Amino acid sequence: MDLATLIGLLGAFGIMGAAIAMGGSFMIFVNMPSVLIVVGGTLLVVLMKFPMANMLGAFKVAMKAFLHKAEDPNELIRQGVELANIARKSGVLGLENVEIQNDFMKRGVQLCVDGHDPAFVRNMLSKDINLTIERHEVGQAIFKAIGDVAPAMGMIGTLIGLVQMLSSMDDPKSIGPAMAVALLTTLYGAVIANALALPIADKLAHRSAEERLNKSIIIETVNGIQEGTNPRVMAEMLKTYLPPSKRDALDEDKEAA
Repeated sequence: MDLATLIGLLGAFGIMGAAIAMGGSFMIFVNMPSVLIVVGGTLLVVLMKFPMANMLGAFKVAMKAFLHKAEDPNELIRQGVELANIARKSGVLGLENVEIQNDFMKRGVQLCVDGHDPAFVRNMLSKDINLTIERHEVGQAIFKAIGDVAPAMGMIGTLIGLVQMLSSMDDPKSIGPAMAVALLTTLYGAVIANALALPIADKLAHRSAEERLNKSIIIETVNGIQEGTNPRVMAEMLKTYLPPSKRDALDEDKEAA
């Protein structure tokens, strides 16, 4: 589980809840017409933009923001160098019975063991990356759309509330509920967009970048194994994917080993 996402989400709503509790009753911030306009209206408008299957899949993809934890690229490099050492000593077929946890790396190594051409293997794995990133981008686009539409629906709700209020100025009892709709829809729209949808979209983009980096390291590893690259040379090549601070950490782990 990604604690940063969970802490950020709970913390943001916790602060808002505390501010509401210190200012009075929580129930004055609950208004069903406002919820209907913002939540229902936002989902239906976004549904107009995307196919139903993508909408349903987006909420499954969103769980990556909370539950998915990317593998450490340093660990992938270590595994890649170990595989290169085995292949150098026993040949590519020596990798057939090696246990590999990462599914993408396992697939790449299996393609090597099956004797496929290096260009074919690179093309297959690169296509896998591109299709995976495309699926992630659809999920990001949906949450960005929610972030765009929710404030707009809040503004629409505000206008509805103002029209209702101005049309019933002669009845003081009806002004309060109409004003609540006018103000709370704007609040709901802002909260959904800025405390939920847009942060999730940004976290999903970060997850995609992590996955692209890790899979690129794996592709270079598999390509190096097929070309018979010296494991030390491969390690130096793979380190170029990392920032300098993480390269130093990898060197320290090597020395300790």
